[in-house]
Amino acid sequence: MTRMEGIRATRRKVLALGTTAAATPLLGPGPARAREAGAAAGEFDELGIGELRGLMAAGRLDAERLTRYYLERIERIDPLLHAVIEVNPDALREAARLDAGGRPRGPLHGMPVLLKDLVETADRMHTTAGSLALEGLRPSRDATVAARLRAAGAVILGKTNLSEWAGGLSLTHHAGWSARGGQTRNPYKLDRSPNESSSGTGAAVAANLCVAGIGTETNGSIIDPSSANCVVGVKPTVGLVGRGGVIPGVPSQDSVGPMARTVRDAAIMLGALVGVDARDPATAASRGHFHRDYTRFLDPDGLRGARVGVPRNVYFGYSDHADDIAERAIGAMRAAGAVVVDPADIPTAGQLEDLPGSTVVQAYEFKHALNAYLAAADGELPRDLQELIAFNREHADRELRYVRQDGLEAVERLDFSRREYEEALAVNRRLSRAEGIDAVLRRHRLDALVMPTTGPPAKIDLIRGDTYGGGASTPAALAGYPAVSVPAGFAFGLPVGVTFMGTAWSEPVLLRLAHAYERISRARRVPGYRRPDVGF
Repeated sequence: MTRMEGIRATRRKVLALGTTAAATPLLGPGPARAREAGAAAGEFDELGIGELRGLMAAGRLDAERLTRYYLERIERIDPLLHAVIEVNPDALREAARLDAGGRPRGPLHGMPVLLKDLVETADRMHTTAGSLALEGLRPSRDATVAARLRAAGAVILGKTNLSEWAGGLSLTHHAGWSARGGQTRNPYKLDRSPNESSSGTGAAVAANLCVAGIGTETNGSIIDPSSANCVVGVKPTVGLVGRGGVIPGVPSQDSVGPMARTVRDAAIMLGALVGVDARDPATAASRGHFHRDYTRFLDPDGLRGARVGVPRNVYFGYSDHADDIAERAIGAMRAAGAVVVDPADIPTAGQLEDLPGSTVVQAYEFKHALNAYLAAADGELPRDLQELIAFNREHADRELRYVRQDGLEAVERLDFSRREYEEALAVNRRLSRAEGIDAVLRRHRLDALVMPTTGPPAKIDLIRGDTYGGGASTPAALAGYPAVSVPAGFAFGLPVGVTFMGTAWSEPVLLRLAHAYERISRARRVPGYRRPDVGF
């Protein structure tokens, strides 16, 4: 038996490879309580950052009132969703300090935001990756993205639930489940998956539990939950946003990015996050490529004259519903003046989706990065992957109630050499970059590619795991390139997005195209918290 036997290199395996909510039942309250939760829209729902800042400038709103609004909404609605794993006990105090400051601190002044529970904050909240093993971890320093959000005037409202260890716990797909936070539900239909590990952020943003949020992506974990929850997700170029103080997954692929209800809000958030991070060497390459204000690239007529390619091989055909929605989106882009090159296939698409080198890279990086993180973390907690696995076995009644930890065990068991890793990484990058995304962009002189993000969200199945049909994320994940998912339509009331994908540092172009498409499609709609056809 080879070391890799039984572990195919798909994007759903080996991590992508992949005062708290723990006090509540693991599956949350029954969906029948949806109508009792008072999920009706409130006075600030669906308002963007610019509109809220305008109300503040006019003296009709302040940070404390807005923060209280979202805290009350979380208390009322989140028992349905399990999107928020922990609320910041100092959020109102932080908001009051901003109000007392006299003048706006930055572009996010007074805006309450939620962070995925991989992002360290130096406050009274935990940072746990959804694991009981890290329940006491209170870092002494903010992650770079948290510090930059505070510097821009944001109020850190709390942390969001996720697929435990960003999906690395199990080889079975259990999107949005963690031992600490329970199962996140999709606000559009409560028995449906919120998709991928930034699921709590996606559901919370969709349900208007915050102004915007932060997700992370190794492969699909920003853009897929954005699609499933009808929000905008920006997966930046690796190195554009610093990852210092973020619990790592696969560093050559990990990105931190904004999730918001509009492209404009996502652009504002991105501008607050970018820049060189002394704690993340990858950001040195972003010098000369990042922008403090991405809203200046937004153009409602931004599709006119743009050359957009449609990569049909692999990225269409797995879902009739996603295909239909994407075809309508492409037609709307053509009507708005885009030059659509169809097909514009990624030459290496088939190889990228089942690439043996992905297992090597993901297992090698995850093991080394997680062991280093645990060894340096404060507090009483497992110090390496072996100790983490042992902890989970000791607490199997909660940690392993629905899932096996075969993902962690596979990473621990596999032992690739540095040479094997470097060779695999070089192949991954060559096939995804020069011979992949860049090849098709160059051949057809394209500004970007566009395809369905993923299919309509599947039913949650904690016993067997969620089903997964296909998606757009792998090329950009392996390349470390950017992608933006934007709402495109609904299939039987379930959201589906389309993804714009480009070369390194092409965020300004992708945001321009996404904004222009958003303006003509107007696909975003508020969730209805529909009851499932059959309960759990």
